[in-house]
Amino acid sequence: MIVERLELIDFRNYVSGSFDLTSGTTAIIGGNGHGKTNLAESLAYLATLSSFRGAPNDALVRAGAEQAVIRATIRHDDGQTTLIEAELVAAGRNRVQVNKQKLGRVRDLLGSVRVTVFSPDDLTLIKGGPGDRRRYLDDTLVALATKYDAVRLEVGRILKQRNSLLKQAAGHLTSEIETTLDVWDQKFAEVADQFGYARATLVARITPMVQEAYEHLAGTKTPVELTYEPDWRQIGLAAALEAVRNMDVRRGVSTVGPHLDELNFRINGLPSRTHASQGEQRTLALALRLAAHQLVTERTGTAPVLVLDDVLSELDDGRTTALLQHIPPGQVIITTATELPPAARADRILRIEAGRVSGDTAG
Repeated sequence: MIVERLELIDFRNYVSGSFDLTSGTTAIIGGNGHGKTNLAESLAYLATLSSFRGAPNDALVRAGAEQAVIRATIRHDDGQTTLIEAELVAAGRNRVQVNKQKLGRVRDLLGSVRVTVFSPDDLTLIKGGPGDRRRYLDDTLVALATKYDAVRLEVGRILKQRNSLLKQAAGHLTSEIETTLDVWDQKFAEVADQFGYARATLVARITPMVQEAYEHLAGTKTPVELTYEPDWRQIGLAAALEAVRNMDVRRGVSTVGPHLDELNFRINGLPSRTHASQGEQRTLALALRLAAHQLVTERTGTAPVLVLDDVLSELDDGRTTALLQHIPPGQVIITTATELPPAARADRILRIEAGRVSGDTAG
């Protein structure tokens, strides 16, 4: 799959812009604040229907505009092309068209475009909270099979209903609330057990890939461990919820479940969050992205578009060279505020200035 052309209208700082991308490596060079990351963000939005920077929908629409448009021409491995148009409404419901046909649900777009983004913010995978690591797992699951988006949404829906019921109880478990809670607990356990199994299976599959990528980037053999072992999975969520029901009623919130799971990392047997150096943490974050990219490519048969957003400036020469050498074949977008390092080779160079293309040359 290749993104041949990308058009932006009123997206972030772009009033109107179009970008022809090569099937190889396209470098996008521009100063800070001129729109490099915004371009990368628009590509990633088509893959996940969210901002990898965590921005709300209205922040993606240019100030003063009512809606933004992301339009992409996709060429598939069989030579067929698809036109995707996403309309992001500042105050309202978004709309998506594929080949000029409106999708019934925006989320039906998931799976049509796959993108792997490397950004400086990836360090939060190591240093941030458990939610950042759960999102890494869940986004990878959705990239592998879109059915997990529905599972993730169902977990959130049931959890919201259960928490609402617990707050309604106000610390007192009446027979009526207990009966309703039994129903929601059964539903929660069914979908959560499925989700937990999927997460555990993913961690088992991706761990050796993370190990391999880390050693390549670091240039030395280093033990790397990923562990996903929530206590509730040992007995099943139904039993775990029953054990904490009285506490949940007192607190008015669900204290057990996949919404609280943690993914732990160790380097050389020590917790990476507290004991690893900044260089080791950044290397691990890169290895996690590379491993997810590799797994999705192998399982789906199509390499996602790989976006390196201002990552090279964060790395020393050794890690930069190792990263560029480890990038698998496929379409690559590199954004940078400076000229490309010697190890980088671009087939096309776009220069961005104030949301406009100021230069377009062959690499």
